[in-house]
Amino acid sequence: MSKPGVVVVGAGQAAVQLCLALRKEKFDGPVTVFSEENQYPYHRPPLSKSYLLGKDDSSKLPMRPESFYAAKNVAMRLNEKITRVDPASRTVFSEAGEYHYDHLLLATGARPRPLPINGSDLSGVCELRDVDHANAIAQGLRTAKSVVIIGAGFIGLEVASAARAMGKEVTVLDMADRVMARAVAPQVSTWFEQTHRAAGIDIRLGQRVTAIHGVDGAVAEVELPDGSRMEAQLVIIGVGVIPNTGLAEQAGLACDNGIVVNEFCRTSDEAIFAAGDCANHPNPFAGGRAVRLESIQNATDQARVVAAGVAGNSKPYNSVPWFWSDQGAHSLQMTGLSFDADNHVIRGNMDSGVFSVFHFKSEKLLAVDSINMPRDHMLARKLLTAGISPAQEQVEDPGFELKSLI
Repeated sequence: MSKPGVVVVGAGQAAVQLCLALRKEKFDGPVTVFSEENQYPYHRPPLSKSYLLGKDDSSKLPMRPESFYAAKNVAMRLNEKITRVDPASRTVFSEAGEYHYDHLLLATGARPRPLPINGSDLSGVCELRDVDHANAIAQGLRTAKSVVIIGAGFIGLEVASAARAMGKEVTVLDMADRVMARAVAPQVSTWFEQTHRAAGIDIRLGQRVTAIHGVDGAVAEVELPDGSRMEAQLVIIGVGVIPNTGLAEQAGLACDNGIVVNEFCRTSDEAIFAAGDCANHPNPFAGGRAVRLESIQNATDQARVVAAGVAGNSKPYNSVPWFWSDQGAHSLQMTGLSFDADNHVIRGNMDSGVFSVFHFKSEKLLAVDSINMPRDHMLARKLLTAGISPAQEQVEDPGFELKSLI
């Protein structure tokens, strides 16, 4: 049996940040990280963009070199799946053995939501979550003439932009009435829809897929509700993700749209934490309601909170949420959470493709979506962190310097 210490299940952004933060907190005990993949932790955002275009190869993906983990006295157990957690004895189990812990972090992430239709298992029908998925898509893009993407969220539109840049015929299908409907304001959806259409991407909203058809085991067509079929040599399904809660549920931890944690990222068991895409947490920027956020910022900042708790310096999670999505030549940067917004104010010129949408609830600033305006994005993070709300007329006035409020 291993010497007690910190055990991490999952090897994504939260795991790597925890290794850094624990040592910064002067925690000198053993740290063991388990990954079901056979490679060291790597960056995933490029997989839907530059990696597909061949601008970033696999050598540029690792978050840290292998030597980093040895220097931090972190034992990396690759290609080893944890199958069971026993909170009573503070032990995790794999096929290779059992490992005791004083503190356990579940950073199990999320998996692509499956599309339950006939033909989804055909060769050439892909999802995107890890580098193996990206490699399969990249291989398909080499020979495909027509690409169909099911889902007009961030991943779908990022892959669509990459495929179109490679000269492919690209169609995006989504059941919603606008692109990125769950994430951005209608004005932002409209601008990106128009921009993608202008680039030659066929976007069909309010559209459902009923079946995928193949020839000799490979995808050939996508069928729509009216019986019509679209040619496709490559299909990418991007209809959201499901948090990986299996271990937590088996361990008897509270789960609801993820692993339920408090403001210190602790689960219903005091010795077990959860962070990242799998963690459903109370967020002060969502009015205190429980949310599950899928972002690098959320994973890294929650890992810092976990490290502080392990070291006996508990502090609540209160970081401003921020996200980004690069789609073709355009950058979308989001700060805050706009769930409760009742008013949206434009700063800049939408026709120029350089603008921001400020989201207010009454006179309180809740969030900002910036399109090709990184300066606004950085200012928005500072404003929200400080709890400062500019007047709406100040936002609308291009001559007013928002940084003067900070």
